Amino acid sequence: MMPDLMGKEQTYSYADATAFLFNSLPMYQKIGKLAYKPDLSTALAFDAYFKSPHRRYKSIHVAGTNGKGSVSHILASVLQSAGYTVGLFTSPHLKDFRERIRVNGAPIPEEEVVHFVSKHEAEIKTLSPSFFEMTSALALEYFARQHADVAVIETGMGGRLDSTNVVRPVLSIITNIGMDHTEHLGDTPEAIAAEKAGIIKQDVPVLVGEWRRETAPVFDRVAREQHAPLYYADHLLRVLRAEQRGDMQCFSLVADGSLFPFEAAIDLKGRYQQINIVTALAAINILGGRFSKIRKPLLSISDEALAHGLSHVAAQTGLRGRWEIIAERPLIICDTGHNAHGLAETMPQLQALPYRRLHFVFGVVQDKDLDSMLPLLPVDAYYYFTQADLPRAMDARQLAERCIEYGLQGQVVQTVFNALKVARGNALPSDVIFVGGSTFVVAEALP
Repeated sequence: MMPDLMGKEQTYSYADATAFLFNSLPMYQKIGKLAYKPDLSTALAFDAYFKSPHRRYKSIHVAGTNGKGSVSHILASVLQSAGYTVGLFTSPHLKDFRERIRVNGAPIPEEEVVHFVSKHEAEIKTLSPSFFEMTSALALEYFARQHADVAVIETGMGGRLDSTNVVRPVLSIITNIGMDHTEHLGDTPEAIAAEKAGIIKQDVPVLVGEWRRETAPVFDRVAREQHAPLYYADHLLRVLRAEQRGDMQCFSLVADGSLFPFEAAIDLKGRYQQINIVTALAAINILGGRFSKIRKPLLSISDEALAHGLSHVAAQTGLRGRWEIIAERPLIICDTGHNAHGLAETMPQLQALPYRRLHFVFGVVQDKDLDSMLPLLPVDAYYYFTQADLPRAMDARQLAERCIEYGLQGQVVQTVFNALKVARGNALPSDVIFVGGSTFVVAEALP
């Protein structure tokens, strides 16, 4: 039951509750920068209203331009295999709002969403949060009521002003820095790094996935100011070899200072996961007291739990859209890489596949830097320029005009559903169809 504005009681369904969230609150997924709030005042007010529920469990806070979703899911799976009750907060969702908030892999029940909105509707209307601010508050409060031992919390964008930045984690992770959301985070790697570094907390260890000459001074300075032990994952571990064996991607890795490699297998197929697994494994070792400058285990993770968690990431956490194969003959692959940094990792793997012809269902949102993205796309592909069903999507005809400037040829198909349908109709069994350019295009293509 939810009180309406006249004080009367009204029955709400899950559809009513989510409609309230999607339609009443500014949503970055839909409208972009108009939903972005350049301060933490609303998030802090929500946190005070709920009495800081995140203090009742340990948190791992994950930021970064790319890979933060995969790293978050990998960590959640390993911790779940270690016997912990694990909350996982990620964004955006692909099919169902409830994907954003999980406990031990299970999406938040519909009745919990309805309960939250109905019970706190008055406060929501008073504080006028953005969609992401409200969703963050829902996640943090739900994890506490579910008696989570630990929660893996992914930032939405940036870090310093992200509404998840009310938490004080046991470990902060910044996967990498790339040029994305520059209108909010800055137009240089150093500026973006400074925003991501905003999640570094006093005396809390921080792990940066990739050392870069431009950004390392930023992280070094902020970590020093915060007295936060700082690690670079690619200084701790490196991949010697990676290969696909059946449904598993297998890695041979070596730790810094060791002559003896060790093996790891993960149920995620994208080659870019070798970057993410280095970050995730470094984080797990820091949490377990290895590589640690403080030599104090924060969580207990056995080798058996590690192996099981790595090999069951998708099964245990519901991760989708990362080099996900949705059909064979023709092979259809969906991947959510949506900026130059991400496409630079996926395109070589795509072009290395054997195929007679490559078909590319392609759409983007309006704020993407096409001049950095389009040169990375294969010119031998035939494109189906399309747009997802949201206001932020770039018009398919406008996208086609820009792509032609870079020698990319194809046709305009107005909806993702129809674009994939046309591509399948044109493809032979020996062809490959790739769906990408935007998380939201992938979301509409997934079965």
